[in-house]
Amino acid sequence: MSTTERPRILVVGGGYVGLYAARRILKKMRYGEATVTVVDPRSYMTYQPFLPEAAAGSISPRHVVVPLRRVLPKAEVLTGRVTTIDQDRKVATVAPLVGDAYELPFDYLVVALGAISRTFPIPGLAEQGIGMKGIEEAIGLRNHVLEQLDKADSTTDEDVRRKALTFVFVGGGFAGAETIGEVEDLARDAAKYYNNVKREDMRFILVDAADKILPEVGPKLGAYGKEHLESRGVEIYLSTSMDSCVDGHVVLKNGLEVDSSTIVWTAGVKPNPALARYGLPLGPRGHVDTATTLQVQGTDYVWAAGDNAQVPDLAARKAGVENAWCPPNAQHALRQAKLLGDNVISGMRGFPQKDYSHANKGAVAGLGVHKGVAMIVMGKMKIKLRGRLAWYMHRGYHGMAMPTWNRKIRVFADWTLQMFLKREVVSLGAIESPREEFYEAAKPAPAPVSTPAPEKAKTS
Repeated sequence: MSTTERPRILVVGGGYVGLYAARRILKKMRYGEATVTVVDPRSYMTYQPFLPEAAAGSISPRHVVVPLRRVLPKAEVLTGRVTTIDQDRKVATVAPLVGDAYELPFDYLVVALGAISRTFPIPGLAEQGIGMKGIEEAIGLRNHVLEQLDKADSTTDEDVRRKALTFVFVGGGFAGAETIGEVEDLARDAAKYYNNVKREDMRFILVDAADKILPEVGPKLGAYGKEHLESRGVEIYLSTSMDSCVDGHVVLKNGLEVDSSTIVWTAGVKPNPALARYGLPLGPRGHVDTATTLQVQGTDYVWAAGDNAQVPDLAARKAGVENAWCPPNAQHALRQAKLLGDNVISGMRGFPQKDYSHANKGAVAGLGVHKGVAMIVMGKMKIKLRGRLAWYMHRGYHGMAMPTWNRKIRVFADWTLQMFLKREVVSLGAIESPREEFYEAAKPAPAPVSTPAPEKAKTS
């Protein structure tokens, strides 16, 4: 970390909002006007809408992430966590990956921590559940699913086989519906290469506490998505929840009990709990309370946006919806980040701030290869698409929303190759513990156990 006499703009979080806001600030900033410092526990940004496709092997995991130092060469990128912020002194405490924590002064602050998985105190969930918030989890889920097929193909124990081939997904929003659709596609393709595993042997279960899935695309397309998944053999249980999953024994509130080695948790998100230590005003659900300018209420040097912010939805409020807030999705995050960057520059130069207003353009969701739903909003008209055309809309929108042309080209190249080459179904489960085999080879051999020689029989 370099020291500087220039004002410091501290960006807490290197996710979608943090990355785009920092890029915008660097683009609009005059030479030497300020120092931009980005702090994040990871040295890369993850494009989360592509996690289901990464889990299914449709996109290389490396192409779903964007290295911060490469994209922000003129910024300081610190790998660590901002644990606390002293607003009076304008000092942040940074805990690096290694070494002692240190204080970092700042003049302007951007809070872009994003969200984490929203969980509940369900017995067994922490030990058995798999989330879908990071690329590591997507890779782990892919390897885990293929490893379950390996187990089922090689065992003669029917109970072990049944447990391995039962896949439970909790949460029927975008993340849950897209992930189960992609993983079911993966398992269906992979089963062709196993002698003792067929798609009919597998059981896919989707659970949601709401009375519908995919609420973001509306009731009609949500109902179509449900019918489509059910036509592929997915069991969907609505208006119910999971009571426990100790040792993989899943108990649902509706009375269903199954044994499963794969429990994927996608039941919503919540703001990062670290926000409570930043001395900022928070809303009832833990989001940073912001004005329409994305400035944190009561401050003129702190901005927040994205999943960790409670941003008034001006477009919805103008349409008559009271107390409307911007939903946590990619289209709002991208636009908020750009305006946030502009407002930081304006605030630094003493110019007035601009309000954030964006009318919903719709939503798209992929449910596997050539399958999807899309709702496109054009003024007062809503265009509803489903099937292959909606799937193309999903890929086109998110492909272009992927940061940097480097990653855009790589993602589209992955999709193009998939048109001509079969899906890879290799399980790399050993990647979770890559040193295990070397350790077994290098560890000291146990000392030989010496046994006393037998005594000779005495002769008289």
